[in-house]
Amino acid sequence: MESYFDKKTKELYDKADKIIDTYAVLKANHKDEKFEIDIPQDFKNEFFSLVDKVNLSLMEEKDNFYGYFLFQMSREIRFDISSPTAVNFKGAKYVIYFNPIIFLNLNMRQMESTIKHEILHIVSMHLVRAKELKGKYSTLAINIAMDIVVNKYLDYLPPYSTTLEWLNSKYSLNLEPYETFEYYVEKIQIELDLQEEDEDGEENDSNNNENIETDYNPEKTHDIWEDSNDIDEKTLKEFTEKFTNISQKGKIPEYLQGMISSLKNSKGELPWNLYLKKLMGTVESNKKKTITRRNRRQPNRLDLRGELRGHKAEIAVALDISGSISDEEFKQAIKEVLNIVKNYNHEITIIECDNEIRRAYKVKTVKDIKDRINTRGGTKFTPVFEYSNNKKFNLLVYFTDGEGEGKLQVIPRGYKILWVISGRGDKLSLIEPYGLVKKLSKVEIKEDTSDISVVRDDGYSMANQSPIL
Repeated sequence: MESYFDKKTKELYDKADKIIDTYAVLKANHKDEKFEIDIPQDFKNEFFSLVDKVNLSLMEEKDNFYGYFLFQMSREIRFDISSPTAVNFKGAKYVIYFNPIIFLNLNMRQMESTIKHEILHIVSMHLVRAKELKGKYSTLAINIAMDIVVNKYLDYLPPYSTTLEWLNSKYSLNLEPYETFEYYVEKIQIELDLQEEDEDGEENDSNNNENIETDYNPEKTHDIWEDSNDIDEKTLKEFTEKFTNISQKGKIPEYLQGMISSLKNSKGELPWNLYLKKLMGTVESNKKKTITRRNRRQPNRLDLRGELRGHKAEIAVALDISGSISDEEFKQAIKEVLNIVKNYNHEITIIECDNEIRRAYKVKTVKDIKDRINTRGGTKFTPVFEYSNNKKFNLLVYFTDGEGEGKLQVIPRGYKILWVISGRGDKLSLIEPYGLVKKLSKVEIKEDTSDISVVRDDGYSMANQSPIL
C-alpha cells in the first residue's frame, strides 16, 4: 500500500514538472529575453514541509548528527543543479539546495543519504581542499574523488551514485577503500588521461534549457561551490566547527567522530604535503610517448604514438640534524615525500645539515634513509642554499625547527622552496623565506619505527579511516 509520503512525493514531482514546462514554453515564446524560473510560494512551502519530514527522520536515528546539522542550514530550491542536493556557504551559513526533479525521484532513505552526502563534504572540508587542487586536476577527477570518499560511509544511495565499486569497474582499477580524497584524485586523473577523447561528446542534459537540469551529472555536481561567499579558510573552518558542535547531541559513528576530531585539530589550512603536491605540478615537464593513446594532432594516424604528461623532478630534502626533529617525524615526512613523487620521474637527494653540510646522499625508498649523524651543532640555513645553487634542483624541501639565521647569505636561484617546521618548532627565523612555510604536526613517538604506515600528520585523516573493529 502506498504511503502518504510516497503519494506526496509524486504529487510534488508532478507540480515541479509543470513548473519547468511553463518555463520552457515561456522561454520558447520569448527567445531573446531572459527569464528566471518562477517557483510559486505554495510549492516551496509544500516541498520544504516534505524536507522537514526527512529531517525529522534523520533526527530520530541513532546518528542524529545529520538531522541537527541540517536543521541549522538554510534551504533553497534550484532546478539548475545536476544532483538531488548541493551545498555552498553564503551569509555566514551553509546553504543546502534541492533540485525537485531529481530529489523527488528518491525514496525516503535515499533522500536521507543524499543529505548526509552533502554534510560529509562539509565536515571533510572538501569545499576548501577541492579549491586547492583546481587547475592541476580536472573537475571530473576532483568530483569523483570527493564523492567516492563520502559515499563509502553511506547506505541507501541513489542508483547512479559515484562509488568506489563503480569507479573500479568502469576504469578497471583496484583502488582500496578509505584512502584520502587527494590520493584518489591523482589515481583517477591518470586514468582519465589514458582515456580516448570523445570528440563528439555526449549530452548529459536531456533538455536545452540552461536553467534546468533533469539528470545526474558527476562533472557538474559541485559547480555551485563557486557561488560561495569569498571567505578565508580559517573563518570557514570556525563556522564548520560551530555547526558540528551544535549537531553533536548524542553518540555518533566512529568514522564521523574521526572526521570531526581531525577538523578540530587542523589549522584551517592545507597541510604541507598537499602544498608539495601542488609544487610538484610546476616542476619541469616533458612528454612521454605511449602506444596506449592516439596522437592528439593526427588521431587517424595509428602509426604515430600519443603522449602522456611526464615530469622530471630533481628534489632536495634538507634535514636540520641539530636535534630539533625526531627520527619518527622525519621518517614519516620522507615517506610522504616519496609517496607524492612516485608517479613522476624523480631523483631525491637528502642533505643533512646543522651549521654546515654534514652529508648528502640519494634515496629511492624509505629503506635508503641512513641513521642521522649524531651532532649537536647550531643551525645555519645558508650552507644548504649555497649547495643547492650549484645543483640542478627543481625543488628544495627543508625540514627544521625554524631556529637559524635571520637572513640568508645567498639568494636561492632556480628552484622552488617549501619550509616544513617541526612539530616542536614555532616559526621560521628568516625574515625572507623565499618560499612557502608550513607546519609539520607532531607524530606519535613509537619505539618500533619499522612500520610507520599508520602514522599520519596531514591533518586530514578523516578521509582515510577504515572502520574501527
